[in-house]
Amino acid sequence: MSDEEPEPGDEPSAAGADPFAASDAVVVAADPESVFAFLDDPANHAAITPGLTDVRDVEPLANGGKRLSYTYRMAGIGIDGEIVQTVHEPPERHAFELRGRLTGTIDLRLDPVDGGTKLTYAATYDLPENALTRVGAPVIRRFNERQLRAALENVAAEFGAGE
Repeated sequence: MSDEEPEPGDEPSAAGADPFAASDAVVVAADPESVFAFLDDPANHAAITPGLTDVRDVEPLANGGKRLSYTYRMAGIGIDGEIVQTVHEPPERHAFELRGRLTGTIDLRLDPVDGGTKLTYAATYDLPENALTRVGAPVIRRFNERQLRAALENVAAEFGAGE
């Protein structure tokens, strides 16, 4: 694992025109503090994120976030990497940088709304050049959008009804 700490103010976000970017939102039937706490536990990400099969070597960071190793399965292939939390702002935001063969950013924003919390998930991924990227941007975009939506719906299901 890298000893490099995230820089203060690092703010990953998904680029709208990027074929490897996706963004969506759901209303979770819980207050932002409860949703933030749920998302602050790396084991919960393994439970809600399709394809995330292993989370290990969790280390606390000075910013309140975490660094960890993971395995993600895509198209039957296991991809190992590291996630470093660059933003940890209770109860409003988690942001992460993905390092390794799969690189990119994940930005989770929580806003109070009637009935709970609006959870917005934005991600941008850079995939290694191989058969996966040669299948084409539209296929990869749809895959990313489905995976992201499933993760949001899984979070909402943890707290009951969502939209």
